[in-house]
Amino acid sequence: MKSPQAIIYLSSSSLISSLFYGLAITCLTLAIVSASNGGNETDYRPLLSFKSMITHDPYKVLTSWNHSFHFCDWSGISCGKRHKRVTALRLYSQGLEGSLSPHVGNLSFLRELSLWNNSFQNTIPHELGHLSRLRILYLDHNKFSGVIPTNLSGCSNLEELWLAQNKLAGSIPKEMSLLSKLTHLVIYNNKLTGGIPPFLGNISSMESFSATGNPLGGSIPDTLGLWKSLTEFASGECNLYGSIPHSIFNLSLLVKFSLPGNHLTGSLPSEFGNHLPNLELLQLRNNELTGVLPASISNCSKLGYLEMSYNNFSGKLTINFSKLRDINVIRLHYNNFHGRGAADDMRFIDSLKNCTKLVDLSLTNCNLIGVLPISIGNLSDQLSLLTLAENQLFGILPSSIGSLVGLTTLRLGLNRFKGKIPTTIGNLQKLQFLDLSGNQFSGPIPETIGNLSLLNKLFLYSNKLEGHIPSTLGNCKELNGLNLSYNRLSGQIAKQLLQITSLTNFLDLSHNSLSGSIPSDIKDLKMLSNLDLSYNNLSGNITSSLGECISLTMLNLCGNIFEGMIPSSLSSLRGLDVLDISQNKLTGVFANASAFSVLGNNRLCGGLVTLELPKCKLERGSKKKGFPFFLLFILIASTLLVVLCCVYLLWKKKHKSQPSQSSGNERFLKVSYNQLLKATNGFSTTNLIGEGGHSSVYKGILDSNDDKPVAIKVLHLQSRGAHKSFIAECEAWRNIRHRNLLKIITSCSSVDFRRNDFKALVYEFMPNGSVNDWLHSTSNTSKLSLLQRINILRDVATALDYLHNRCQTTIVHGDLKPSNILLDDDMVAHVGDFGLARLLGTDLNQNSSTGVKGTIGYAPPEYGIGSEMTSRGDVYSFGILLLEVMTGKRPTDNMFKEGLCLHKFVYTALPDHAVDVTDDDAIELQRTEANAKKVEECLAATMKIGVSCSVDSPPQRMKMEIIVIELQRILDVLQNI
Repeated sequence: MKSPQAIIYLSSSSLISSLFYGLAITCLTLAIVSASNGGNETDYRPLLSFKSMITHDPYKVLTSWNHSFHFCDWSGISCGKRHKRVTALRLYSQGLEGSLSPHVGNLSFLRELSLWNNSFQNTIPHELGHLSRLRILYLDHNKFSGVIPTNLSGCSNLEELWLAQNKLAGSIPKEMSLLSKLTHLVIYNNKLTGGIPPFLGNISSMESFSATGNPLGGSIPDTLGLWKSLTEFASGECNLYGSIPHSIFNLSLLVKFSLPGNHLTGSLPSEFGNHLPNLELLQLRNNELTGVLPASISNCSKLGYLEMSYNNFSGKLTINFSKLRDINVIRLHYNNFHGRGAADDMRFIDSLKNCTKLVDLSLTNCNLIGVLPISIGNLSDQLSLLTLAENQLFGILPSSIGSLVGLTTLRLGLNRFKGKIPTTIGNLQKLQFLDLSGNQFSGPIPETIGNLSLLNKLFLYSNKLEGHIPSTLGNCKELNGLNLSYNRLSGQIAKQLLQITSLTNFLDLSHNSLSGSIPSDIKDLKMLSNLDLSYNNLSGNITSSLGECISLTMLNLCGNIFEGMIPSSLSSLRGLDVLDISQNKLTGVFANASAFSVLGNNRLCGGLVTLELPKCKLERGSKKKGFPFFLLFILIASTLLVVLCCVYLLWKKKHKSQPSQSSGNERFLKVSYNQLLKATNGFSTTNLIGEGGHSSVYKGILDSNDDKPVAIKVLHLQSRGAHKSFIAECEAWRNIRHRNLLKIITSCSSVDFRRNDFKALVYEFMPNGSVNDWLHSTSNTSKLSLLQRINILRDVATALDYLHNRCQTTIVHGDLKPSNILLDDDMVAHVGDFGLARLLGTDLNQNSSTGVKGTIGYAPPEYGIGSEMTSRGDVYSFGILLLEVMTGKRPTDNMFKEGLCLHKFVYTALPDHAVDVTDDDAIELQRTEANAKKVEECLAATMKIGVSCSVDSPPQRMKMEIIVIELQRILDVLQNI
């Protein structure tokens, strides 16, 4: 038994313990109370620091971050139940702007940091590497810049790292290999370089790797075959080259394999599909892969998405699609799948009948030869898009096509189909886009086509169709574009067709045998942009109702037998770019020589005596009759737009201010060296607005030009080639007139006061300078919007289409670049500087094969090896111009080296990441648009044109007339957003 003293001692000890325990409880209570007021300094202060660096909080999510609440109750904060320490910070999709505080690195219990889809800027703080407990880091879809911090290797428990959709640069740090638990590395859409490093293969836990949209470069390391748990591998548009390592094809758990838009070469192994049984997505489009598409893909029984387009695959298509019951997208276009045997390349269609989920089948331009089998009608009723265009399919179009009732798009153009268009086409009542152009279809257009009430676009041009235009087309109330040109259609224009008020883009009935007059119902097409009725047998007067089609930008009525006066109502068409009413029997407008002007049209002949034009040479065998008004009219078609706009004003002005006088005395304005000297203040440097290799351009005011400023281009005749440049430019301007070409006023060939030769050209002054000024001048604070850029590109393309295809002699510009594209008051683009121009098919200005052709960066590669100038060279230059306008980067930018060029820079960003290479100014000015997705689609479509134009092979470049159509289509979309 213990002594009393001991008992007393124990009692005292218990009392002291009780006192200490009570004190501890009190302190803890105070600590908790203090913490509720911000007293837990370890987590409280980093959170306040985080808040202090937020500059914009649109949804007021951080209003709860104050002293009234314990920080564990703040929005987006989760704490551990035991220690009340912050374990998760989740503030994603809150519109937050600002920087990420480095003090977040002091939240030592943090397991999840989720800030994705905000607008955080500046660098990712390296202090995040202190978060050793961190498992999930979501910083994607922000604006972080700088490099990936090497200190992140300190997050030894990190499992998911999402840094996608930022502006991170530099290479993937080697310290990343220390993250041994990492399963997801998602870094797509940044600016990372340095390739995919081989050391990443050491992270054996990797399940998902996504680096799409980075200019990484390099090849795919063989070490990635060590990722045995990998289910997703996505590195599209990464500028990768070389072959795909065979070790990748042994990753049997792969579900998604996506490497589009690279420069990968080589072939796929024949056993490809046998080793990847779990594959659901296979995307290798836009590469340089060759060989046969492996038949073993049939064994990827879970495959739902197959996209192998834009490669060089060859040989017969032998995939047995009947095994791919889950397939919904098959895109194999732009390959070469023609077999060597009989023309039965379409047998694979039979195997598609079991693919009941198929919605997209695209085999455009695959060199397929054969007959489209009846089994085409057995395809899925879910099929929405079917495109077999640009092949060599022949025979009739099976009536079973009408069984594909789910189709919204059907493209069969540019094949060799013949026979009648099956009436069953009318069963496709969901159809919105139908293209049967460029075939040999004959017989009538089926009346049942009127059943396609949802149709937006209908292309039947370049066939052998006969008979009347069916009135049932009037039932297609959604139609906005119709092209029936180059057929054998006859009869009158159906009034029902002209009552489709949705027709806004184009109506092309040209090159047929239509007769009668233009119905007055044409006035209902108030929103129509392009109307082409040329080369028919239309007669009578041109209806004044056309003046109510106020949205017309192109009106072509040439090659008919219209007669009478040009209706004055056409002056209402203020947006008209192109008017062609030549080759008709119109009379009257030229009866009074004082009422119009034909200045600058040096090829005109005949007409009134007062015009003092040379007599027209009669064709052999023709009989001389009275004054040949219609011959005169044919020859001045290019001036009619000016005539229509100016005839009334000129008449009024002349009759109001002075007696009538003959326009026959009017010629180009004559100017002397002395007048130009005076106009430019002695060619003062203060008047200098531009300078080139062969010339200097001055702003001046001529006394005889109503005090309007002009641009005076003075040739440096001491410079080699300057005289030749002057002759070339004069010859070019002698043959051309177009609203998108710089207007020449006159020229001067004289001597200066020292008796030295002097040559100059005088142009209309362009107050908004050049496109180069808007893109690259630091003094220009205004920026071009996206809509302005594409409008400018459309204007330039229209001018080139005119030079290449609409002139009597094809003209090659030869030096297309931003400094030669000038902008007027309304920001309409005008192409100038024809110093290197060439008139094809003439002996004038024949360029030497060793001479300078164009400007470095813009001149096509074939000119560098001595090839002659062609219109395809202009197309290349236009492609580079387009890419520069859209990206804001010159083709000679310092970033373009070691194989990277402007063409490749954009090519690797298409189609999904066009916005990443677009000039920030254009995007910034477009952010107020409601439909961002449509804007991005327009960006991709525009840049695709530039890429297609700037390929090395001239025959593969787009045609300028197609470019005009495509750019107009993009503009229509943008203007309707």
